[in-house]
Amino acid sequence: MADGVYQILPEKPVETLEAYVAQGGGEGLENALAMTPDDIVAEIRAAGLRGRGGAGFPTGIKWRGVRDAGMADGRCYVVCNAAEGEPGTYKDRPLMERNPYQILEGMLICLYTTAAAHAYIATKERFTEAYRRLIEARDEMMAAGWEGAEHLTVVPGPDTYLFGEEKALLEVIEGKLSMPRLVPPFQVGLFATTTQPNPAVVNNAETFSHATQIIAKGADWFRTEGTEETPGTFLFAICQDVPNQGVYELPMGTSLRTLVCDIGGADPDDVKAIWSGVSNPVMTPDLLDLPLDFNSMAEAGFGLGSGGYAVYGQHRDMVQVTQQLERFLAIESCGQCNACKTGNIFMAERLWQLVQGEGTRADIDALMHRTEIVTDQNRCYLPVGAAFVVRSAIETFPEEFHGRVGAGPVPEEIRVLAPKIIDWDEDEGVLVFDPEYYRKRPDWTYAAPEAVEVPGELLP
Repeated sequence: MADGVYQILPEKPVETLEAYVAQGGGEGLENALAMTPDDIVAEIRAAGLRGRGGAGFPTGIKWRGVRDAGMADGRCYVVCNAAEGEPGTYKDRPLMERNPYQILEGMLICLYTTAAAHAYIATKERFTEAYRRLIEARDEMMAAGWEGAEHLTVVPGPDTYLFGEEKALLEVIEGKLSMPRLVPPFQVGLFATTTQPNPAVVNNAETFSHATQIIAKGADWFRTEGTEETPGTFLFAICQDVPNQGVYELPMGTSLRTLVCDIGGADPDDVKAIWSGVSNPVMTPDLLDLPLDFNSMAEAGFGLGSGGYAVYGQHRDMVQVTQQLERFLAIESCGQCNACKTGNIFMAERLWQLVQGEGTRADIDALMHRTEIVTDQNRCYLPVGAAFVVRSAIETFPEEFHGRVGAGPVPEEIRVLAPKIIDWDEDEGVLVFDPEYYRKRPDWTYAAPEAVEVPGELLP
C-alpha cells in the first residue's frame, strides 16, 4: 500500500502477488504476526472500522467476540461474504477482480487474530473472473508460504439473492441450499453440533480489505478519510437514470448530492426517487444533502446498506418501479416463512395489476395491510425490506398509485428492470442489468422465453 490518499480500490488490476508486494502488500500480515491478537483487535477498534456489508457492526467487537467464544468452546471460523446480489450494488466484484490479494490478506489477519480453524470466501459461481482471480491469488500466496494461506478455501455458490444473507451463506459453505437459519453466525457458525457451536466471523470483501490497510498503516491512517464517528472510505455504486454510472470510492460522510449529482451527473431537478437496495424506504430529492455515513443515515430513518443507489428520474412511473423491486423480493424469498413468501407474491401481483391499469383502490389498501404482516416470524431481513419498499412508495407517491386505477398500462418506454447488476459495460460506461431475470420464477427456476407473455408478471 503506497503512501498517499487512502483507498482500497485500485484503478487498474493488481495482476500478480509480486506486483502486490511491490506496492506494499503483505505489510498488514507481517505486522499482525508481530502483534498479539489483543493488540490487533485494539487497532481495528481504534480505527473505528464498521462492517461494509450493510449492518455496520463494529469489526473489532465482532472479531473479539468470536475469538473469545471459539477459545471457550474449542473452534471458530472466518468467512468472507463476497456473494453480493443486492439490487443496485456492485463493489465485491471490482474488489475481487482488481485486488483479490488485499481481501485474502485481511482474512489471514483475521484468521490469526481469532485463532480460527479455517477461512472461507464465498462468491457466486457466475462471477467467473472474480472466482478465477481469488483462486489464483490464494494459490500464489500458498506457493509463497504466506502464513495461513493453506487454510483459505474459495467456495462458489448459486445466483440467488439470499446467498448473500450471512446465515444462508454458511448453509452454502456446508453444501446446502441458500436458506437462512434462525441463529446468527457469531452464536452458531460452521459445521456446528449440539455441543460445539463453532462461531464464525462473517465480514464482506470490503471490510477485510480495510482491515488489511489498517494493520499495515495504522488506525490514524484509516481515519484520514471519513468522519469521526464513521471513518474511512466506502464503495458506492450508482445506476439507472444518471449519465455517469459506476462504482466510486468516497469518504464516509460524503453527501448524497455529491454522489448522485456531482459525480453521477444527475440534474437535481430531475431526480424523483432514489433507492438504496431493496431493504430501505425510498429517498426523495429533499434528502440530497444527507451525509452518507451510518449515523446520519440511521437518524434520517434509512440504512447505508451495501452502497448501491438506483436513481429514478421524473419521467418514471413509481408504481412500476416499486413493482419491479417487489417482484424481485417475491421471487427471491426462500419460502421458509409463509408470511414472507405468500405476502411478497401477493404484493407483487397486486402491483402488477396496477401497472397494467387493472388494479383498484382496494388493491392499494390491501398492499398497505400486507406491509404490516409480511414480517411475521421472519428468519431474515428480506420481508422487512419489502415492507419498507412498498409502504414508503405508497406513502411518498400516493397520487401516482391512486392515479393508476383505471389509467391503462404504464407505457413501455418508461418502464424499468429490477437493478440486478450482472456486469460493467466498459464501452458504454453503464452497469448492465440482468436481461433474463424476467423469466425467473418464485421456485428459483427459469421459464422458457416463450412462456412469458408480458415481461414483469409474476410467473407461478
